[in-house]
Amino acid sequence: PTDVVAANIDPTSDPRQDFFQYANGGWLKAHPIPASESSWGIGNVIYEDLYLKKKKINEKAVAEQAAQGTNAQKIADFWTTGMDTVAIERQGLRPLQPILDRIDAVRDVAGVLDAVALLQTYNIDALFGAGAGQDEKNSEIYTYHIGQGGIGLPNRDYYINTDARTVKIREGYIQYMTNIFKLSGESNANASKRGAAVMQLETALAKASRKLEDLRDPYKNYNKKSLAEVQLLTPSLNWSVLLTKMEVPALDSIVVGQPEFFSEVEQRLKTTPVEGWKAYLKWTLINGFASRLNKSIESESFHFYRTVLSGVKEPKPRWKRVLDAQENALGDALGELFVKEYFSVATKKRYSDMVDNVLAAFRERIQTLPWASEATRAKALVKLDKVVKKVGYPDKFKDFSAMQIDRGSYAGNSMNAARWRYYYELHKMGKPVDRTEWGMTPQTYNAYYNPSNNEIVLPAAQFLIPGFADEQVDDAVAYGYSAASTIGHEITHGFDDEGRQFDEKGNLNSWWTPTDEAEFNKRAQVMVDQFNHFVALDTMHVRGQACLGENIADLGGIILGYRAFQKTDQYKQGVKIAGFTPQQRFFLGYALGWLHEQRPENLARQIMTDVHAPANLRVNGPFANVPEFYQAFGVRPGDKMYRSPGTRVYIW
Repeated sequence: PTDVVAANIDPTSDPRQDFFQYANGGWLKAHPIPASESSWGIGNVIYEDLYLKKKKINEKAVAEQAAQGTNAQKIADFWTTGMDTVAIERQGLRPLQPILDRIDAVRDVAGVLDAVALLQTYNIDALFGAGAGQDEKNSEIYTYHIGQGGIGLPNRDYYINTDARTVKIREGYIQYMTNIFKLSGESNANASKRGAAVMQLETALAKASRKLEDLRDPYKNYNKKSLAEVQLLTPSLNWSVLLTKMEVPALDSIVVGQPEFFSEVEQRLKTTPVEGWKAYLKWTLINGFASRLNKSIESESFHFYRTVLSGVKEPKPRWKRVLDAQENALGDALGELFVKEYFSVATKKRYSDMVDNVLAAFRERIQTLPWASEATRAKALVKLDKVVKKVGYPDKFKDFSAMQIDRGSYAGNSMNAARWRYYYELHKMGKPVDRTEWGMTPQTYNAYYNPSNNEIVLPAAQFLIPGFADEQVDDAVAYGYSAASTIGHEITHGFDDEGRQFDEKGNLNSWWTPTDEAEFNKRAQVMVDQFNHFVALDTMHVRGQACLGENIADLGGIILGYRAFQKTDQYKQGVKIAGFTPQQRFFLGYALGWLHEQRPENLARQIMTDVHAPANLRVNGPFANVPEFYQAFGVRPGDKMYRSPGTRVYIW
């Protein structure tokens, strides 16, 4: 095959002016975004391959007619009901009918709260968000968290911003709600009345919600209160009754993410008429399962969430949509079958060793960090030494035996899966934390750092490069693509503006000297200012504070990945491949990880709702701070990729 990085180059572009365009532009020009997608890039190509592999797993499961209760039976039945569009049309809203009847019978605020509790058990964030999670200040136990939620647009800014793009989206949302009410049997006049009532209620909840950047402060979003104190926030809502109906075990305290949000919930319970609440509950339920219902409802949901919000022109083929739903419901069951077939022991070892090499590079780096005191460096090393690595797939997969999946209905199966997940999380309360659990499936092209466990989790699919077997990828590219953009990135999250506030045991606990903390913040502010400066689309600037953690992790990842790469034979031998030095191939390998472009609608949504900067800036932004990049490509003053040494960010 052609070379893994040379094939993507845009020869008309100069690496010193726009490195992203130079490294990836050739591929992007040759692969425009398909009509069924809001964006397109390397992750999508990997998922195309994963779709085919998962489809094979499903077809095999159907053919083998597995015994009742096995994972193979559940996979087969979920797939079969999802593909049976005739039955889905015939059933219409029937799978939701028992819950819709309960909502119709609501007469007062107590009835409203009963319905809220019921929807919550289907993992629907009605009125607020809630769930079990590790206690940020005591990572050995699970605690119950409640916080802002209950809205149908991606976040608060969509209800508040006054620019033309957002106003148009709000109009589209009201139209979408009105259409859904019509499809559920309401007259035109009633449908638009109900849509307006929902919009009014959600807008009030949105206005009381925190901004994206404010949700990243772990101390401000940790407000542990006794049940009596939570009760004072919402006198109209009896928490002990509500939590009992949500089947939450008896609690003595709750972590409230955003107390001011619940003061607004109280106002709404006092002032919103019951009819308004019924409209909201009905809407929240149907919208939650819209993509699993008949074609007319599913199409409305697609039009709003995919076309209006993300610019997608047409849906994916049905079989892919069913696989996406199945990934959501039974991802671990698929994962178990997936790794048996597609992730070798040799590949697992290569990346496991790579993690060790990056950790060793970080250790050296911390020991010589000029801006941090000895005390802070010592504690940073303790935390680094305690980082847990999870590579490829878990040792034990989730047990789905309690999940009911049958040939009854697609929406019904999705509802059962949602309920299973709700109880699965809830049953953690009162038990010791299971630190072996994974929050992603092996077939996910992604990775994460979990501050409460001080762990990095690296699923098998994250190491794939489309069209190349792992043994065809040289170390220079692999260290850029995996060690820098993923492994080093995730480890650095333990030391970014948010992760650095957790200690080696995963507890929210300040371990910095005040001077070092001030020094860190000063350096982080340079990063915020650099990114605030970038214009992503029209007049929309990147939100430097919102994506600070990711940008620190990108820069840290590149520096650590490069340092680990310097220990390899390929770096030491310095032989060119496809005309590029090992150093150049490293930076091209990193850029390959961000080979991605998106439609303007989706880019606008990313700036408003996402803590990650756009893909091109995740390459050009950090590279301009890396001296080794300047050496590899001969970047000089006057080049667009150049920043003078005094203005570069230097953190880890």
